[in-house]
This record gives sequence, C-alpha cells and structure tokens, in this order.
Amino acid sequence: MHSTVTAKGQVTIPKSIRDAIGIIPNDRVAFIRKGELVYIQALKTIKSFRGAVKKKALASFEAERAQAKAAVAARVSKENK
Repeated sequence: MHSTVTAKGQVTIPKSIRDAIGIIPNDRVAFIRKGELVYIQALKTIKSFRGAVKKKALASFEAERAQAKAAVAARVSKENK
C-alpha cells in the first residue's frame, strides 16, 4: 500500500488501514519510531467511547426524592436505636 506525502507533510491513511485499527474522522494518532520503522497507533480518548454504554432510564424527580428520603429515614432510625 502506498500513499504520497504532500508539500505540507500530510499523507492519507488508506481506508483498509483506518478500518483495521479503528480510526475515524477527528481521531488522534501516535507515530512510534523503532529504528527505521514507524508505527501508527490510534489514540482513543474518553470522548471516543461516548454512546458505548446504554444509560438506564431515569426515574422521575419525585420518585428519586422519595427514595432518598426513605434512605435517610432508615439511617436515622437505625442510629437512634
């Protein structure tokens, strides 16, 4: 696989390579030099994992407040025994 270096020092990473290491637009990459060889590594940030985990449904504010009050009441009741 070949790519041409532009006057600005830019190259296009072939699609098969991007797909193989999971590079998508706006990703960051690292270049690692080992002697005369240069490796490219996709750098994943926390932002890249956005949407990877489904969020659980949130209860209503009233339900959350009632649950918190019950927990506090139980703790106070236990402490006063």
